[in-house]
Amino acid sequence: MLSIRCSSEDENLIKKYAAMKKQSVSEFLRQAALEKIEDEYDLKLVKDYLDKKEKMSFYSADEVEKELGI
Repeated sequence: MLSIRCSSEDENLIKKYAAMKKQSVSEFLRQAALEKIEDEYDLKLVKDYLDKKEKMSFYSADEVEKELGI
């Protein structure tokens, strides 16, 4: 179980938004937190790829088949 502290203005905004989405506050906050984590993880994967792509080799399907002898 988690609890958060926020201003009454933030609390009202969160409650109204969750209601608008037909979600409980708990469900809305859980989903928002998990989406944030997923987004940051995805951005890290992209950054890692961009940092390493110059060192990578890419091959066409024909090149792979030729290399494997198929």
